[in-house]
Amino acid sequence: MTLDDLKHAQRQRLLFLDRCFTWRGVARRRDLTDRFGISTAQAANDFRAYLALITQNAPEYDAHLKAYVAARDHQPIAPASMLDVFGVLDTAAEDGLPAALPRAKRWLDPQIATALHDAISNRRRIKIAYTSMSSGETAPQWVAPTRFTFDGESIHFRAYSYKRAEYRNFHPARIEPADKYQTEEIKEPLPFDAEWYTLSTIWLRPSARLSPAQAAVVRREYGFNADLLKVEMRRALEFYFDRRWGLHEPEPRLEKVKTERVLFQNNRPSGSSVL
Repeated sequence: MTLDDLKHAQRQRLLFLDRCFTWRGVARRRDLTDRFGISTAQAANDFRAYLALITQNAPEYDAHLKAYVAARDHQPIAPASMLDVFGVLDTAAEDGLPAALPRAKRWLDPQIATALHDAISNRRRIKIAYTSMSSGETAPQWVAPTRFTFDGESIHFRAYSYKRAEYRNFHPARIEPADKYQTEEIKEPLPFDAEWYTLSTIWLRPSARLSPAQAAVVRREYGFNADLLKVEMRRALEFYFDRRWGLHEPEPRLEKVKTERVLFQNNRPSGSSVL
C-alpha cells in the first residue's frame, strides 16, 4: 500500500500524522480526533495504516505516555512546507490571537484569468490596457499570452509583447477590466522564447559579510546539504526568485556564487553558459 492508494481524506490524515512524528516526535489518537473530528476507532485505523507504510524505524507505542513515539532516525514519508510544519507545532493560545503573520491576499479577476486562458488555449493574441508600475502609464497593447506562472504568492503570465517586440512577464492585476477583450488569431509564428526554455541552475552560499557562526545558522535555516545550495528554475522566473529570496536587499543573507544556464530546444539541451 502507498499513499496514492488511499482516499483523499485518509491520505490527508496520514500526512498530518507524518508531520506530527517528524516535527513533534510523538502522536496520539486524540491528535486526529481533535483535528479532523473523526471517531477513536477511525483514528486507530489511521495509525495502523500509517505504520503499514513505514518499512523501517517505525514509531513505537509508549505505554507511559500513552502515545506513539518516533524513532530517533525517523524519516518522513512525504515532504512538508513550512506552513504545514507550523500547523502541527502551533498550539492554540488562550487569548485566541493568531501566532502567524497574515499572508498577503493577492486577488485575481476571474474574468481576466478566463480571457487570458482562452487566448493561451486557442493561440490568439489579446488587446489589454496595462498599467506600468515603473512609469505609471496605462496604455493599450497587444500581447500573445503563452503560459501562466506562479512565484509562490502571485499568479503572473508570460506573453509576447508586440509593443516591445519581446517576451515579458505580466501581472493580471495590472490589466484594466473590460466587458469584452478584443482578440485576434496569431497569424505569424511567435519568436522562440529563449528565456522560458533556459534552465538556470543557481549556486548560493551564505553572504561573505556574515561571521562563521552566522553563516552556520543560515546553512541550517536554508537546509544546506553541501558547501553550496543548488536551486533550479527557468531563466524567465529568476527575477521573482531574487525578489522572494531577498538577494537584492542591501544586506542579504545569501549570495550567488555562479549561475549555469542551459538552453533547451526540441526538449534537448542545445547550449550552455556560466556566469
